[in-house]
Amino acid sequence: MLFAYTLVFVADVAASLDFFDQAFGLPRRFLHESGAYGEVDTGEGGVKLAFVDHATARDSVQGDYVAADTSAKPLGMEIGFTVLDVQAAFDRAVAAGARPVAAPVSKPWGQVVSYVRCPDGTLVELCTAMG
Repeated sequence: MLFAYTLVFVADVAASLDFFDQAFGLPRRFLHESGAYGEVDTGEGGVKLAFVDHATARDSVQGDYVAADTSAKPLGMEIGFTVLDVQAAFDRAVAAGARPVAAPVSKPWGQVVSYVRCPDGTLVELCTAMG
């Protein structure tokens, strides 16, 4: 088995693609002409990070789910990015419209970790690499 992609269910695919470009520097790689599906460029050999609109997602899973953008609390999952400067990445994301969840903090194991919540409800961890 090979992990291939993460797919985030959102209200507005183009808006999420634009936000991920502005907040995290991940440019749009693809947006389907329907606007229902799009991907950001995660770099060479990167796993795909994609977005699909709620109508298409509900059709695919053949039912309803908790939409992150309508939940008062973040869903119990995250997308994580390692960065060299967590404070700068956190500040950039907040300036782009993310809500701060947890400001950067040094963990006992030496990693610096922070959390933001995207306008589409996605919880994102910004952290230094382990080891």
